This record gives sequence, structure tokens and C-alpha cells, in this order.
Amino acid sequence: MNVVADPSLYRASSSMAVCPVLSAQPTRALVDEKLQIVARNLRPRQEVTLYSIHHTEDKDCWEAYGHYISDEHGSVSVTEDASTGGTYTGVEPMGLLWSMRPIPGSRHGLRLRKKDIMSPMVVNISIFSGHMTQGFSEKDALATVVTERWYLAPGVQRVDVREQGVKGTFFIPPGPGPFPAVLDMWGGGGGLVEYRAALLASHGFVTMALEYLSADEHRTHDIGTEYFEKSYQLLHSHPQVCPGRVAVLGLSFGAAVTFTLAAYSKTAQPRCCVCISGTHVYPFNKPSSELQDRMNRNNAKAHLDENNHLVAKYTILPIPTEPELKVHVGQIKCPLMIVVGQDDQNWAAVESAEDIEQMMERSGNGHLLTVLSYPGAGHLIEPPYTPHVRFSNFITQHNKQKVLMLWGGQTKPHADAQEDSWNKILLFLHTHLHQDTPPAARL
Repeated sequence: MNVVADPSLYRASSSMAVCPVLSAQPTRALVDEKLQIVARNLRPRQEVTLYSIHHTEDKDCWEAYGHYISDEHGSVSVTEDASTGGTYTGVEPMGLLWSMRPIPGSRHGLRLRKKDIMSPMVVNISIFSGHMTQGFSEKDALATVVTERWYLAPGVQRVDVREQGVKGTFFIPPGPGPFPAVLDMWGGGGGLVEYRAALLASHGFVTMALEYLSADEHRTHDIGTEYFEKSYQLLHSHPQVCPGRVAVLGLSFGAAVTFTLAAYSKTAQPRCCVCISGTHVYPFNKPSSELQDRMNRNNAKAHLDENNHLVAKYTILPIPTEPELKVHVGQIKCPLMIVVGQDDQNWAAVESAEDIEQMMERSGNGHLLTVLSYPGAGHLIEPPYTPHVRFSNFITQHNKQKVLMLWGGQTKPHADAQEDSWNKILLFLHTHLHQDTPPAARL
């Protein structure tokens, strides 16, 4: 018996067979995990645009897009195929994240930072027909997938710290412990910033995100070495922390604190330290009034560029030659990693790193130093795939004014620096916090 198929059924099945399919794996992942984004069932050699959008907690929208041409099988893979245009070009598996920028018409001077680390960053990824540069919200996508990007791995505990005058947050990995630990400090923007600490805990470190400047009222005159030593001891004495296996990590102003603790403290003696985009010209072991007066004088060297962005790099230049005006890094007895961007326009981190290297070599502890220096990277070297911003809104410490602070950096090299430095920071921490004995300083 001959069976004749209903033509309408054939057309429907054919239509379903060629329906474009978009996948992004894993759909739930830590923010430093790579995505595998693949589109299938396109027409051979079809021009398409891959598009990502994220709605922030502040109700702003960030987007990125890349132009692709499908292969002879009608497929596109971001790990194999090159974007020919958009917010990034070339073979860039994570370009849809690190090249994100505020959508046209957004508020000026935005910076993408996660506040509530108990919830994910939700990123919608879509594919559109043709090479588009605008109007994505007005056109139907061929396919869309929703992804979640987490700073907090399953099982990591978040614990508020309000003890002995110290304000911060503990992040404790799952499992019996005890674990190595990291004291995590951000810079002069103030407030309690938790996302990097949460990510470090997701990699197996008990991490304390420390607040030492109020977001609303900067209190450098009230904060001294004692506060940071007390914070360190709270972390070190935690029952889930391995005694003697605590690191200190600081960015910008937090790096200045880290240098000071490592060089001078008798009670906070880290196993190793990481300093990102920092300087040694503000030793925190000096009287706080003296330090504040010096910072106020130096701030007069800041200037506005042609775009009305504040360039603060020159506030610490030239690097002082007087030993008493710098942290005596020659006294540091633990492994030290310094991370700098060569286009840092906020602090003279490159010049500081060069001076630190010379000081440590003269003191005989240069073998403890590792310097990662990245061409084209700016001041805000963050966890990988964080969108780069060359400038953003900022409240200055000395006069509480809102400015557009110039951080520096170019998008692609800055993204490369973030990915490379993060992997090396994690390796550095694992190496020195897990080994049995720290390397001895040489005289």
C-alpha cells in the first residue's frame, strides 16, 4: 500500500528541522568559568549577530555583540569562529561578557559591580539574522538562551562580621576544613565590596571582605594599622582557618595597606601577599594625621583631561627617594605578587612596582617578588570577564566631590590582563598557602 504524506505535515516538520538552535554551556557557572556558545541550524554562510544583555541591580542595561558568518553546515561556535565586527573582533569565547558596555542612552560614568552576591548575574544571549549594531530590542531574535553567572559557589557560607569594631564579611567554603584564608581589601571607593571575596571562597579559601572606609563618609583619619591587624587576627583565629596560612590581597588603596602590614606588622604576618594596582608611598604605620596631610598635598597634582576626566596618576609622582616616605619593602619576608596595568591613569602603579623591585633587590629579598605587568591594562584589574570601564563616577576622598575618574586601559588588552592575572593569582595563593613551609627570606 502506498502512503502519501500530508504536504502540510511535511512543511511543518521541515520548518521545525531548520529552526535555529542556540546553546550556552554551562548555563549556571562561576563568573570566571568560560562559556561554550554554539548556534546551529542556520543557513550555510548566513550573516548573524550574537548579542548579550544584562540588567543590573541598579536597573541599568549592559550589552555586547559580535558579527559572525555561519559555516557550510549552518553553525557558529564562539570558541572556533571569529567575530568580524561588533564590540569585539576575532576568536573570543568570552567576548560577549568582557566587551559589555552600557546601552545607548544610559547614565554617564557607569561601572558594572555586583552588590548582592547571593543572586547571580543573569545574562541573556540571543542570535539575530544579519549584522546588527542597534535596535536589538525592536527585532525578534532567532533564538535566546538565559545564563547565570555566580560569584558564590554552592555551599559557600556568608557570615556578617561586626566584632571588635571590625566590619566585614566571612565567606567560608563548603566541607570540613580547615582552609587557607585570604584577607581581601578594595580601594578608596569605600563600602563593603564582597564579590571578589565570594569568588575566592568558591575556590577554596576562607575569605574576609573587609570594610575600612565608609561608602558615605570616608574615615581614613580614624583607620590605622591597629584596625587591619585586628581584622587579620579575627580571620586567622577563625576555627575554619588553617593557622599560619593566611594571605592578604589588596587593590589600589588596599594594596598600600597590604604593603604596610607585610613590612611592619608584628601581629599580622601573612604567608603571602597580592597587591593589585597599588603603591608603597603611603605607609600606614605613620601617624594618621601625617598621612592624611601628605595625601591632601599630593591630591593637588591631580588634573582634568580634555574629556573632564580626573587623572590622579601624578599625585604620587615622582616616586619619593626619601626612605621615610615609603614602605620599607625590604623588610617583607613573605612571597609578594604585584599586578599592574601599564595604562593605569589612577595611580603610578608601574613606577611604584619598579621602585619596589629595586628596593627589594638591594635588601636581598628580591627573590620573593613576582611582578605581572600588562600593556594596555588600566587600574581596575578585576576577576576575569568583568567589563572594562576606562572611566566611571567616583567620590574623591579628600573633598567628597563626585568626579569622572580616569582608570585607563583599552578593552581587549585589559580583558586579557584580567583573565591572565586571575589565573596566576589563584595559582600563587594555592602554591604558597598549601605548601608546608614558606620560602625563607635571604639576607
